[in-house]
Amino acid sequence: MTPLSRYVIETLVTLLAVVALSVIVLSALRRAGVGKLGGPLELVARLPLEGRRAVYLVRAGETVYVLAASESALAKLGEMPSALVPRPSPPLEPRSFAEVLKRAVGVKPASEPAAKEPT
Repeated sequence: MTPLSRYVIETLVTLLAVVALSVIVLSALRRAGVGKLGGPLELVARLPLEGRRAVYLVRAGETVYVLAASESALAKLGEMPSALVPRPSPPLEPRSFAEVLKRAVGVKPASEPAAKEPT
């Protein structure tokens, strides 16, 4: 085995070990809850105005702040009590890709009875 081939093999093995270790560490951190959403801040709504400008409603505790965002700054436009802004409805159950595709194509799911055609 030439020194060059040995160097290439060692480099590849080291790279694979680093990638495997990264996957293991990231999986452990995800299970521990690192990076999950939480805390007192909640994005209630976003209204894009143009390009890089938008207005945001951000809930912080019992207050909702109206914020303007542009490419150069973030500015507070006002605030209101949290009771004036309705809470978002809970998210729907995620559907499988097959269900979404069948619905898009127009195939009725097996759980729904087929509508009878008038004779």
